[in-house]
Amino acid sequence: MDLLEVKNVSKTYGSGEAAVHALKNVSFSVPKGEFVAVVGESGSGKSTLLNMIGALDTPTSGRVFIDGRDIFSMKESSLTVFRRRNIGFIFQSFNLIPELTVEQNIIFPVLLDYRKPDQKYLEELLHILKLQERRRHLPGQLSGGQQQRVAIGRALMTHPALILADEPTGNLDTQNTSEVIALLKEASRLYEQTILMITHSRRIAQTADRILQVSDGVLTDFGRCRE
Repeated sequence: MDLLEVKNVSKTYGSGEAAVHALKNVSFSVPKGEFVAVVGESGSGKSTLLNMIGALDTPTSGRVFIDGRDIFSMKESSLTVFRRRNIGFIFQSFNLIPELTVEQNIIFPVLLDYRKPDQKYLEELLHILKLQERRRHLPGQLSGGQQQRVAIGRALMTHPALILADEPTGNLDTQNTSEVIALLKEASRLYEQTILMITHSRRIAQTADRILQVSDGVLTDFGRCRE
């Protein structure tokens, strides 16, 4: 079964002559463990698509299924819990809590859900992310690349069904960009983690398993990338 199914999703802002059709009848599916890049220019609709899948916005029409669940058929309270437990977000601006240490930022989503962090898994993530020696540091004491690694750890900590990465390398230099993409690919391989990554860079998109393109709200599936 596909982990993610997007069926005939459209999004229109405004009405009449002022209407903006951000997404136009978009449909695609992603199997478990696949690393998919969504590429497109600014204003193409790719961020709108990510917001629909992450239940941060509601489509005008269409349905989104994550792990078999129709997310927009849920009540708001149930959707909030489902999103917290099943969707991990990685943002361009990191969105770390400045008063919390690296370790505290990573485990924060688990504590927010009133659960006890898996210490063994935390240590594994800190090792993979090369953050063991930075675990007591605050975000302000880290480089941009290190902060994004913390954000990746935070997204992985809840064992989410799906990770949505919105321009995760947008604020990074070339070396850190390569390291972050390598970490995402490793997460996909090691944990069978399903990842949907938005990027405006075709070069970065080529590192994914498969490329989707959004242009003027219309999605095109370019299929799997060559090894």
